[in-house]
Amino acid sequence: MGLFSNQFANVVEWKEYRDDVIFWKWANNEIKKDSRLVIRQGQDAIFMYNGKVEGIFKDEGSYDIESDIIPFLSTLKGFKFGFNSGIRAEVLFVNTKIFNIKWGTKNVISLPAPGLPGGMPIRAYGTFDVKVNDYLQLIDSLAGVKQIYTINDIRDYVISILDPLLMKWITKEGKDMFNLQANSHEISNGIKTDLDMELIKIGLTVTGFNCSNFSYPQEIQAMQTKVASQAMVGDMNRYQQMAMTDALSNSNGRGGNVAMDMASMQMGMMMGQQMINNMSNNMAQQAPTQQQPASSTGNPPKFCPNCGTPTNGAKFCGECGQKLI
Repeated sequence: MGLFSNQFANVVEWKEYRDDVIFWKWANNEIKKDSRLVIRQGQDAIFMYNGKVEGIFKDEGSYDIESDIIPFLSTLKGFKFGFNSGIRAEVLFVNTKIFNIKWGTKNVISLPAPGLPGGMPIRAYGTFDVKVNDYLQLIDSLAGVKQIYTINDIRDYVISILDPLLMKWITKEGKDMFNLQANSHEISNGIKTDLDMELIKIGLTVTGFNCSNFSYPQEIQAMQTKVASQAMVGDMNRYQQMAMTDALSNSNGRGGNVAMDMASMQMGMMMGQQMINNMSNNMAQQAPTQQQPASSTGNPPKFCPNCGTPTNGAKFCGECGQKLI
């Protein structure tokens, strides 16, 4: 019998490890005598017998199942391998890492917005972090019927329940529907809490959630760009300066003379207008000086304030006729 003692030996291991797999079930027919369990870094192994969890092993290494594993199982502590007998058991390998998964809204979400009877359609994108939290709940909800579970499976599940959560936290009072990015932190935290309560039901937990982008319709984006441009311009003088700068920079050697002519003409118009404004201001300032009021003392001045001619006590200037009293 010693000659054939390893004939039925096998290795229980997750050999084809993948970063995108949350758990994988080893489900061979039997675990034979002299079999070994191999646990790699980042893996936990769960022994199941007749659908019941017998033991959870978390330390990486290679273990003899008969001597190192069976003595720690719940109902199989006294199991003895025979020459031609083995254990019909399953081993679930769980990936213990935190998974960072991208998400995006499956459908357009119509948000209530002032002036938009049908609402404002948006899409949202981001990432969330998830890991296995409760092995028993995971087995009851998923591993009992699935052999493998990947991040695509959890992404599909999250997206299927995400739209109402987005609607709930986006439409909270005080949020600017046209600048949701400013409130992305609050929205993300609210969704994380609600989403975690849902995933706990299948043995997972959400360790992070992020709304990285909100996508608006092209018409809304064009309106936002226009409003931002107008706010940046501020007044017509700055607009004219920007227009000239654009005309010069956009010529790029093609139609440069036309751009220069337009800029020169506009500059001349601005300079001419500035000259007219200056002349008007100067005339307004000089007008009070040219029209001096008559003396209010009752006595004529010694010299005419208009032409400087001696008045000799007269009420009117003999030279220019300026009234002196």
